[in-house]
Amino acid sequence: MTNNFKKRSVITVSCILLAIIIDQVIKVVVKTNMQLGESIPVFGDWFKILFVENNGMAFGMEIFNKIFLTSFRVVAVGFIGYLLYRLLKNSKYPIGFIICVAMIFAGALGNIIDCLFYGEIFTSSYGRVAELVSWGEGYGTFLQGRVVDMFYLPLFTWPEWLPLVGGDIFFSPVWNFADACISCSVVIMFLFYRKYVL
Repeated sequence: MTNNFKKRSVITVSCILLAIIIDQVIKVVVKTNMQLGESIPVFGDWFKILFVENNGMAFGMEIFNKIFLTSFRVVAVGFIGYLLYRLLKNSKYPIGFIICVAMIFAGALGNIIDCLFYGEIFTSSYGRVAELVSWGEGYGTFLQGRVVDMFYLPLFTWPEWLPLVGGDIFFSPVWNFADACISCSVVIMFLFYRKYVL
């Protein structure tokens, strides 16, 4: 292995670990200090910490069966991990592009951790603050955990007179750090690394 491969690998793995640690620390702090549905204003009504849980799709969307969705995510993360390894071995790909792929991997893995383990190790957050418990004493089983979301940015409400969106909040989804890693990386890839994506 070349020194360049080792250096790029260390940077990539460090970014992945840092993103997963930040994501999980935020989620555990929210889950063990807030009840489901509780909110804390950060910048008035523009930005709130709002504790919600979902079955695992980005921004709280729910389309597929939970076990199917979690299994699909595990396979997808495995594929992204393999792709990342191939990108690291090929020196034609810039480190910025590789970091973007790494952040997509980290974000997906961060949410998978919730799906795989949170049901096993946390009590329910309905009407109470969740507690960390022994394995198997939680609110669900393996693969049945819910993803913790907390960032809510209802920047403004569209005027009532606007067709289709009148009265709706501009950006209503609640999201987490893992979602941000994925979304920001995809945007950066299409803005600055389009030739490597298309």
